Amino acid sequence: MSAQGLTLQGMPPLALYVHLPWCVRKCPYCDFNSHPLHGELPAEAYVDALLADLDQQLPLVWGRVLHSIFFGGGTPSLFSGAQIERFLDGVRARMSLAPAAEITLEANPGTVEHDHFAAYRAAGVNRVSLGVQSFADAALQQLGRIHGGQEAITAIDRLRQAGFDNFNIDLMYGLPQQDVAAAVDDVQRALAFAPTHVSHYQLTLEPNTLFAHRPPPLPDEDIIASMQEACADHLQAAGLRQYEVSAWSQPQHECRHNLNYWRFGDYLAVGAGAHGKLTLPAEQAIVRYVRQPSPKRYLQAMQSGEWDQSRSCPDARTLVFEFFLNALRLRDGVDLALFQQRTGLAMNWLQQPLDEAQQRGLVWIDGDDLHITDLGWRFLNDLQAIFLPA
Repeated sequence: MSAQGLTLQGMPPLALYVHLPWCVRKCPYCDFNSHPLHGELPAEAYVDALLADLDQQLPLVWGRVLHSIFFGGGTPSLFSGAQIERFLDGVRARMSLAPAAEITLEANPGTVEHDHFAAYRAAGVNRVSLGVQSFADAALQQLGRIHGGQEAITAIDRLRQAGFDNFNIDLMYGLPQQDVAAAVDDVQRALAFAPTHVSHYQLTLEPNTLFAHRPPPLPDEDIIASMQEACADHLQAAGLRQYEVSAWSQPQHECRHNLNYWRFGDYLAVGAGAHGKLTLPAEQAIVRYVRQPSPKRYLQAMQSGEWDQSRSCPDARTLVFEFFLNALRLRDGVDLALFQQRTGLAMNWLQQPLDEAQQRGLVWIDGDDLHITDLGWRFLNDLQAIFLPA
């Protein structure tokens, strides 16, 4: 048994996350590792660094197949189709991709030249996540976005013209001074384009953001709850199913990359500030690591051949919490057999938290299937907190 107390059997699916950290302007609500671009984008040098980063990690994943790739940011659409293609060609030369691997690129309407969509498609990207957030100009201005509603509409049109039939539209609700009708209008405008996936999530004031320091006037909790309910009705009526807390999709169009996170799969991570998780059977360990967050220092580290990261091995109690923090986001509930497979821990680690969750009426269990009750969904944070280490 490992120092973590694990008995790992089998390997979870493997994904690749690629962080492209630059953006035109930092949004006041954003707490991601993103950096406003000053001067020329060092795109070619950064692609070189990403491939060097991947080279360093290959010995940890020899023989494993990649099931998805996700370009996140920052704003990945600041990079050209040729630069994305060069990186993907480098991945294909180093690793095996599953025949139907999902390859997603995040794009913002204000940073995409319209011919880029065709170039991304030619490079091998087969799914785009478009950061619309709202179609209302006033709301977009309050959010600090650099695009307007018409630019969002044009970008979606050009996305479809480029041949993307699998795409996500990102929407936020609970925006400054927003009412229920405005939130529903955003959803209806998005649905008019028949997206295969809609990410619909509430604006929250994250620490260390401009909005946290200078909070805007947000709707009260009752109005936000009404927004959520009304928007959910429209999304469901359009044939989309809520499969995760903030994600809706047409049948068979769930984001496979994100599902791998929620099901405690493995993911390589390259790029400044990228977070990775790997199962290492030879060490009987699960490791997490974070790359250097500063783009400048990351580039320097990769050019000098250094492996600049922080690495940790979560203990058993932390693994229990991490597994359920992710898995409880899924509307279909939790396969408890998956807990053993993905963490290497025995079921007795779950006896106390599962007993408490059932006693409080937050879950019910049928064999190996854990189901979340309506009460559990209303108080999901409380349910997840039951699994926190004592």
